[in-house]
Amino acid sequence: MPDGSRAPKVPAADAALRILSHLATLRGPAPAASIASALDLPRSTVYHLLATLVEHGYVLHLPEERRYGLGVAAFELSSGFSRQQPLARLGAPLVAGLVDAAGESGHLAVLHGRDVLYLVEERAPRRPSLVSDVGVRLPAHLTATGRAMLAALPAPQVRALYPDASAFAPGAADGEASAWHLRRLRTVLAEVREHGYAAEDGEVTAGLGSVGVAVLDHTGWPAAAIAVTFPADRVGDARRDALIGEVDRAATELSRRIRGIGHRAAPSAGTLA
Repeated sequence: MPDGSRAPKVPAADAALRILSHLATLRGPAPAASIASALDLPRSTVYHLLATLVEHGYVLHLPEERRYGLGVAAFELSSGFSRQQPLARLGAPLVAGLVDAAGESGHLAVLHGRDVLYLVEERAPRRPSLVSDVGVRLPAHLTATGRAMLAALPAPQVRALYPDASAFAPGAADGEASAWHLRRLRTVLAEVREHGYAAEDGEVTAGLGSVGVAVLDHTGWPAAAIAVTFPADRVGDARRDALIGEVDRAATELSRRIRGIGHRAAPSAGTLA
């Protein structure tokens, strides 16, 4: 609630920002009535502001559920903050430590609509260059980092990002975009949640596989994801499990840092020599 002793100079803007801030604290979309009650705002005002926010893409309306959730434009604001260096500066030394420990190339990415945007990329010695260079965008559903972040989103948010088959880009192993659909994505994301990490094998670049783990903020929202990429035919189950452990440690540490909960040393080199 705003300070009761000082009325906002622009009440509508104040109320709209409060609605967005409130939606950002929730684990899923909410009815307009509950938003109005939580913020002590007139229902009519909330409905009018929600309609405007929907029009500009900051809020999504789920008509079947009669609920409202954050829209893609809100994601873009979050990603904009991430692109302005804080995440990259906090994550770069952790990715560098991960690459030293794993001996495989690593990267840090954020979700940007249906894409991932790479903020940090560190190539391991004697490993091929990757397409996941800094500033590159790739379809989220094809990448380990993207799947890790999508798996941490509420189901209605995923459905809003992928409303039909046309929203899916084809992978390197797919003959056409129609190989992907929402049911397949839901199955993939359920596996990510079950195992605690995401994986892809040859879907971005033939012959290369990746494993990734989401970096969660203080609300449990996926602020980013960290992954390593490796030659798929040279990595057996035991080494793959070791790589997953290193990625998980790096992602957990970055989660601690963005929440402001102290920090430990970056992963030490040579762990997977």
